[in-house]
Amino acid sequence: MIVSIAADGAAAARADLERTIAAGGVAVFPADGLYGLACDPLDAASIARIQRIKGRDDGKPSAVMYFSPLAMRELVEGLGSRTREAVGALLPGPVTLVVANPQRRYPLACREDPARLGVRLIGGPLAGAMCPLFQTSANLSGEPAPFRFEDVPAEIVAAADLAIDGGELTGLPSTVVDLTSYDGSGEWTVLREGGLSAGDLAAILA
Repeated sequence: MIVSIAADGAAAARADLERTIAAGGVAVFPADGLYGLACDPLDAASIARIQRIKGRDDGKPSAVMYFSPLAMRELVEGLGSRTREAVGALLPGPVTLVVANPQRRYPLACREDPARLGVRLIGGPLAGAMCPLFQTSANLSGEPAPFRFEDVPAEIVAAADLAIDGGELTGLPSTVVDLTSYDGSGEWTVLREGGLSAGDLAAILA
């Protein structure tokens, strides 16, 4: 099923996304910069299905994405105080924050290192959806990640249970920031540059 935010409305897209994820399905969706493939982060069968759709399991960890601060409240409350402040300052935004994960939440997304978890919170038309997502880019293995719905490979759209057309996005991946040492030393590291510059990041965290 294909849903257009422009034609069908954001509320319909949010509702369809929540229904699809709750039913164990796989969805193509617009993040802030690129299109992604998503499923329930606790559903091993759905995650394996995403890897088959993409054509390869690269073994890399994936971030868990949220669309509502309320939905991620329990996770944030388990972080150290300085990290909580950084999360509040940076999210929602074009960043993936790698945080300490002492509760070992979402081990299927963490992969080999369950003590670290990548988290995202974004705004946009899907803001308010309450389902956390295991998310990866909506591209075939080795191909560029799409930022326009029409560039999402047709075989990925056909294999997904839901595809949400959100128009053209920024084309920028999220900036990945390691905050796992932030509570102890105040140190942070950019693991991948993206939608938030290092200068802006430093200004926010200063």
